[in-house]
Amino acid sequence: MSAKSLLVIVLMGFYSVCYGQSNFEKYFENKTLRIDYLMGGDADSQTIFLKELKEEPMWGGSKSNLIDRFGYGSFRFQLFDWESGELLYSKGFNSLFQEWQSTAEAKEVKRAFYQVNVMPYPKKTARFVLESRKWDGSMEKIWEYKIDPSNYFIGKEKPNPIRFTKIMGTGDPAQSVDIAFIAEGYTAAEMDKFRADTKRVAGYLLDVAPFSKYADRFNIYALESVSEDSGTDIPGENVYKNTAVNSTFYTFDVDRYLTTFDLKSLHDISANVPYDQIFVLVNTDKYGGGGFYNYYSSCSADHVLSYEVSSHEFGHGFAGLGDEYYSSEVAYEDFYNLEVEPWEPNITTLVNFEKKWKNMLNDSIPIPTPRTKDFADKLGVFEGGGYMEKGIYSPMQDCKMKSNQMKHFCPVCEKAVEEVILYHLGE
Repeated sequence: MSAKSLLVIVLMGFYSVCYGQSNFEKYFENKTLRIDYLMGGDADSQTIFLKELKEEPMWGGSKSNLIDRFGYGSFRFQLFDWESGELLYSKGFNSLFQEWQSTAEAKEVKRAFYQVNVMPYPKKTARFVLESRKWDGSMEKIWEYKIDPSNYFIGKEKPNPIRFTKIMGTGDPAQSVDIAFIAEGYTAAEMDKFRADTKRVAGYLLDVAPFSKYADRFNIYALESVSEDSGTDIPGENVYKNTAVNSTFYTFDVDRYLTTFDLKSLHDISANVPYDQIFVLVNTDKYGGGGFYNYYSSCSADHVLSYEVSSHEFGHGFAGLGDEYYSSEVAYEDFYNLEVEPWEPNITTLVNFEKKWKNMLNDSIPIPTPRTKDFADKLGVFEGGGYMEKGIYSPMQDCKMKSNQMKHFCPVCEKAVEEVILYHLGE
């Protein structure tokens, strides 16, 4: 590459950052608007019920990358300027509600799930639009709401103060990846352990490429949310604990699925620091975890496989990676439409493979690629993934998103994660 070409690329990147920063200052305050609502329904329906709007004191996200560029997520929200109609901010995300809709229970009963969306605080009246991904892969509007930032019913209470420690990082939140580690199932007497656990598990994450490449661009906060009891709920064993964010194993009756439905408490605690991502660290040695794109990730602090599980779940929560396994127990039924290309970057139905990793393949690799020893370490297109043995394909025979045997991501996952890191860094 010539010096002139390199200069053009650098100047274009500088212009993009400056333009985004200018847009932020034009349209937003340096704080957060939070919208809390209930999403209810069953396997075939969903309805939104507004709970409240809140102002939070800090904005932890990028100030230059305001519009989603990935198209990931089963849901998306967008914020438009009311007067001009200009799109100001957008973000895709996943939800426990969407997963629950694919369970057998959702065919029999209706349930409601608490949801929270956060965005920069608009200076002028804006239109909030919530969209859901349909079975055919397209997005449809399911709710919209007019936001007047001067409305005195937008709550301005300061967050309940939670003691926190900055475990690592010195970067500007707008140009860093900020992770709020939430203490879950740690009593007041166990906070030394929580801080040590956070440092250790954050180290697990940042030991894995490509996180390791950008480790100095991560800010890690340990938020000391105190629980009455030590541990977490294990309903299948009749164990119930009073904890800060009400986490539980046996989500959707899968014993290893460790989640929380209490997103209100989760975000109330996180509001004490600037954050891009929330990580719920659960004080247990039982195997488990969970991850929801642009919502939160969770894992056990003390299981022998916490190294593997922490980055696997963060791959879901941070980068929108899909599961590549297809033989483990899950609660879902017909999770993917095989006639549609899934939005996750690391699985494909071959409906639109050109948008995935086809350009990364060696010309000699057959599509589909046999799961044989001849292709054991090759990037290919291997049938099996997304909880399904047939019709969905993944990039390698094994990957961190498939099993705990792998200590690293495959090249496709690694590339996808790096792109999301750069987005959060404002690059």
